[in-house]
Amino acid sequence: MFTGIIEEIGKVAKIQRTANSYVLTIEAEKILQDVHLGDSIAVNGVCLTVTSFSGKQFSVDVMPETVKATSLNNIQSGTRVNLERAMAAGGRFGGHFVSGHIDGTGIIKRKQALENAVYYEIETEPDLLRYVIHRGSVAVDGTSLTVFDVSDTSFTLSLIPHTLSETVIGLKGPGDRVNLESDMIGRYVSHFLQNLGKDPNKKSKTGITQSFLEENGFN
Repeated sequence: MFTGIIEEIGKVAKIQRTANSYVLTIEAEKILQDVHLGDSIAVNGVCLTVTSFSGKQFSVDVMPETVKATSLNNIQSGTRVNLERAMAAGGRFGGHFVSGHIDGTGIIKRKQALENAVYYEIETEPDLLRYVIHRGSVAVDGTSLTVFDVSDTSFTLSLIPHTLSETVIGLKGPGDRVNLESDMIGRYVSHFLQNLGKDPNKKSKTGITQSFLEENGFN
């Protein structure tokens, strides 16, 4: 479990590629202070497992499905990445619930500075947008951010100077691809509501209907 509060920006030092997967070696400092084999670290929002480490680097395996489904599929040596360790049980919860399981990716459509803020408009698929709500939370490359506007094809974020300087999104602009994870609680609520009213012994896909609501006192 993560919070979406980025601890530091690391740099990809080496990529060992195979046909459909690879091993990333990433330079870092802060997150290596108490690292152990098997620890989970979010790299641009993707939960990955530490397979080896030294005083200045750590390595992780990136599976074929992760390569296909995230922006890590076009990562290069020298690329800067957001890093966050899994949340400690007694840690301060500063962002929102982030699992490190990417729902999809988006493309930065617009970047606009306005006084001390920078607005990012990110275009993505309707299946992911259905979980993005005005004033709700979304993780972009693992960074917990607040949504300020939603349209049929995109959503808009407003970043303060601190977030711009402490995360890799400040280095990105129109045309760049980012990892997206929608709010976990919203996804669970949506799944529950879609299945409420279904008969578990049948293959019915009725979900909630007008008649179901009326039968249960919602009229």
